[in-house]
Amino acid sequence: MATTLLRKTVLTAAGIAATAGGIAGPAIAAHAAPTGTTAVVTDRKNHGERELDVRYEAQPNFYFCGPAAARNALSVQGKNIDVHAMAREMGTTEAGTDSINDITPVLNKQTGATDAYKSVEISTPKADDKQTDTLRADVIKTVDAGRAVVANIAGTATDTDGTTHSFEGGHYISVTGYRDNGDTVTIADSADPNTATYRMSIDNLADWIATR
Repeated sequence: MATTLLRKTVLTAAGIAATAGGIAGPAIAAHAAPTGTTAVVTDRKNHGERELDVRYEAQPNFYFCGPAAARNALSVQGKNIDVHAMAREMGTTEAGTDSINDITPVLNKQTGATDAYKSVEISTPKADDKQTDTLRADVIKTVDAGRAVVANIAGTATDTDGTTHSFEGGHYISVTGYRDNGDTVTIADSADPNTATYRMSIDNLADWIATR
């Protein structure tokens, strides 16, 4: 089955505030929907949650969030890929990774399926109920298939512990699990190993992705 990919059209380096001219195009959020159906994996705890085993690695600098998120996502499949090699394949520079279209082919190559990852837009500044429901369904299907989601977010969002996470310039994260039937998701964040993982409501994640 196809793996969900969440992203914004424009990526700026994590930790850098967006300024006039700092964004090269419309800040449109997106995620990839599955292209077909596959039997759901049956090893979910309580039939309403599942967590994938992430071999976490923090990003080595402020602009490697794209390669690091992709590397962490692929680690749940048992793949151990050097983040610098990922960055070279994606064309990542100190300005970040130019486009999700530079990341998707690398994910597909490493997954071994040309259509494992694709993008679907959340084009509004705030996710509506239908978009959030689609995101929830895609996260569940993707994680149940044993793959992680990659998301491009921007702005500030609050996790389930009440901690805020702010990336005004844009950032990539991985979504590696869910609970409460997808109402809560687990995030692997390469920006800071002190906050390597946290949980967030699906509503907050959807709005984080949709933030302009």
